Amino acid sequence: MKEKKRKKVSAESLKKAKNFLFFLRPYSLTYGIGFIFLIGSSSVSIAIPYLLGKILGMDPQAAGDGTWNWFDPESLYGVLSMIGLALPIQALFSFFRIYCFSIVTQNTLRDLRVKAYSALVGAPITFFDQNKVGELTSRVGTDLTLLQETLTTTIAEFIRQFIIIGIALTLVIYTSPALALTMLLVIPFVALSAVFFGKFIRKLSKQTQDEAAKSNGILEESLASIKSLKSFTNEWYEIARYGKATEAIRKVALKTAIWRGVFVAFILIVMFGSVVFIIWRGIELVKLGPENGGISSESFFQFIMMTVMIGASIGAVPDLLTKIQNAIGSTENLMDLINGDQEKINKTSAVTAIQLKGDITFEKVSFSYPSRPEVKVLDELSFEAKAGEQIAIVGSSGGGKSTIANLILQFYKIDGGNIYFDGKPASNYDLSALRAEMAYVPQEIILLGGTIEENIRYGKPDATFEEIKAAARKANALQFIDEFPDGFETLVGDRGIQLSGGQRQRVAIARAILKNPSILILDEATSALDSSSETLVQEAINELMKGRTSIVIAHRLSTLKNADQIIVLDNGKIIESGSHEELVGKPEGAFNKLKQLQEH
Repeated sequence: MKEKKRKKVSAESLKKAKNFLFFLRPYSLTYGIGFIFLIGSSSVSIAIPYLLGKILGMDPQAAGDGTWNWFDPESLYGVLSMIGLALPIQALFSFFRIYCFSIVTQNTLRDLRVKAYSALVGAPITFFDQNKVGELTSRVGTDLTLLQETLTTTIAEFIRQFIIIGIALTLVIYTSPALALTMLLVIPFVALSAVFFGKFIRKLSKQTQDEAAKSNGILEESLASIKSLKSFTNEWYEIARYGKATEAIRKVALKTAIWRGVFVAFILIVMFGSVVFIIWRGIELVKLGPENGGISSESFFQFIMMTVMIGASIGAVPDLLTKIQNAIGSTENLMDLINGDQEKINKTSAVTAIQLKGDITFEKVSFSYPSRPEVKVLDELSFEAKAGEQIAIVGSSGGGKSTIANLILQFYKIDGGNIYFDGKPASNYDLSALRAEMAYVPQEIILLGGTIEENIRYGKPDATFEEIKAAARKANALQFIDEFPDGFETLVGDRGIQLSGGQRQRVAIARAILKNPSILILDEATSALDSSSETLVQEAINELMKGRTSIVIAHRLSTLKNADQIIVLDNGKIIESGSHEELVGKPEGAFNKLKQLQEH
C-alpha cells in the first residue's frame, strides 16, 4: 500500500485540529491527571541516572562499615535506598499515566468512530459518487489508528522528552558549566546530522514503498482478472511486467541499503567521536579538581549520565514531531468528514410513518449529475403515477431510467422543475419519513453478511418471526429457506455470496414486503436471472406490487403486459407512453422498435 503523504501543518489544519478538542473536552480532567503523572514519572526518570552517576563517582569507602544510612546522599547505601524508592514510584506514576491516557483515548476514539460512521451514513449520495468506499474505510481506519497512538503515547512522549531535556540540561549546567558548553556545541551537531540524514533515508524508503505499491497493483489487477489474462494467453506479458516492477524495487532497495550503511557508519563515527571528545574533556576537568575550576569524578559521571539522556531525548523528538504532524493531518481528514455535507435524516430513532397514498408527479424535471454537469440526463421530464398504479420505464441504456429511481428516492437534488408526492412538493416532507414509505429492489442485490432472517428483518427491525416467515412465503423464498439445514439462521456470506442470484432477489423482495411501502421501485430486478429463477421472482414481484404504486425499470419488455402505463425514454425525454396494448398497436413506434431489437 502506498504510504500516505504527510500533510504540511497549515493554519487551516491547526484550526481543524482545534475542533478535535471538542471530543477531548469531556475527558479533560482525566487527561490533566495523566499529565500530572507524566511530569512525575519524567522527573523521577531523571533522578535515577543522576543518582547512578553519583554512585559511579563515589569513593568506594563511602559504603562505610556496611550499615544502611537510609537516604543519605553521601553514603553508597543511602543513594541505593533512594534509587530503590525511586523505581517503584516511577513504575506507579507510569502505570497511572498510561491508564489515564488510555481511558481518554478509548473514550475519545469511541465517540469519533460513532461520529465518523454517522457522518458517512448521513452523507449524500454525491459524496459516494466522488469517493471510493474502500478508500474511505481505509482512510478512517488509518486515521483513527494514528490518533490512538498519538493520544496514548506520542503526545505524552513528546512532552516527556522536553521535560527530560529541560531538567537534565539544568542539572548538567549546574554540575559543570564548562563541560556543559562543550556538550552543547557537539550534541546539537550530531542530532541535526542524524535528522537530515534520516530524512534522506526515509525519502528513499518511500520510493521503495512506492515501487512496491506499483508491483502490488500489478499483482492485484492480474489476479482479479485472471480469466481475461488466461483467455488472452498473456501470462508471459504479465510475468514480464511484474518482473520489471520487482526489479525496480530491488534497485531502489539496494540504493537505500547503501545509504543506510553510510548513515550508520557516519553516526557511529560522529557519535562515538563526540562521546570520546566529551569524555576526554571531562577527564581533563577531573584532573584539575574542583578547587582549580575543574570537577569531581562524581560530578563527571553524573554529567555523562545526564548527557546520554539528553542525547536520547533530542534524537527521539524529530520522529515524535513527525507523528504529531501526521496526526494533525489525520485530524483534519476526520474533521472534514465529520463536518461535511449531511442529509437531513433521522439518525437517532426509528422513523414515524406518514402513510402516503402513493401519488407521484414529475413536473418538468431537469437533472444533471454533479460529476457531469454538462450532460443533461433528464430534460424537463413530466409524468404522473396514481396511487396503486404500475408504471414501467423503458428505453436505451443511458436514457435516464435509473436516474428517475434515484430522484424518487431523493438521492439527488434536481436542477429544475418539481417532484410531488400526494400532491405536495418533496421538500415538504421529512426525508427519512419519505424514504420510509419506499422500497427499492435493484438488479444487483447486496445482502448483509448475517443470516437470512436478519436480512429480511432489515425491512422492519421490530418485526416478529411470524411476520418474517409470512413475508418470505409471499416472496417465494420459504421453500428454498426450509431446504437449508439452518433455515432462517443460514448465513448468507459476504454480500450474500452463499445464495444464488434468484435466492438473493427473493430475500430482497421478502424484505420489501415486510417493509410494506406505499411506493415500490424495481430497477431491472429480473434481468440477470435465468428463466426458472425469473418465473419465481416475477411471481414474488407481482405479489409485492399489489396495492402499491410501482415504478418498474424494465429490461425484458415481455414482462410489462400488466403495466398501467409504459414510458419510453430517450436522452432524458419521453418519446412515447401508453398501455402495453396501445404501444404494441403502433408498428413504427419506439416501443415496438425496442421490442424487435430485443427479440432479435
